[in-house]
Amino acid sequence: MKAGWTALVAVADNGVIGRDNQLPWRLPEDLRRFRSLTIGHSVLMGRRTFESLGRPLPGRRNLVLTRDPLWSVPGAVPVHSLAEASAATGPDDRLFVIGGAGVYALCWEWVTRIELTEVHAAIPGDTMLRGLDRSDWLEVARERHPADERHGYPFSFVTLLRREPLAVPPV
Repeated sequence: MKAGWTALVAVADNGVIGRDNQLPWRLPEDLRRFRSLTIGHSVLMGRRTFESLGRPLPGRRNLVLTRDPLWSVPGAVPVHSLAEASAATGPDDRLFVIGGAGVYALCWEWVTRIELTEVHAAIPGDTMLRGLDRSDWLEVARERHPADERHGYPFSFVTLLRREPLAVPPV
């Protein structure tokens, strides 16, 4: 039986998750956490997010959701649907949804856990997090971090679990 999916997302207080296809903040501790959570697992992202990274993420199975049937990049596995992404993930593998905005919006019904970084600032951006209804989720952990010489904004790591079972479990 496959486990539910985990969304891994950083969002500013005003809902911004990106600007010019990049993260609009510098939070090294968030990047360290991202790596530690995803290493050895599958990550699902959209093609534009993949292209913004510049290369496959090492130590992870890189699943790239694309409409282009001919898209191919060494080190990445193209998938054309969420069912295909689920099928490309082993039964004991955790799948992390890592963006962008359109992929998050498509995946909420498959996600059972959210590893959220709340950036405590209103940050200018052009990409917003859509479709996340916080009333569907139970906060089970929160770790606060102040702004400092390495982190330009205060932030919190938050773990959310789905309150109700999945309506449509991953296949």
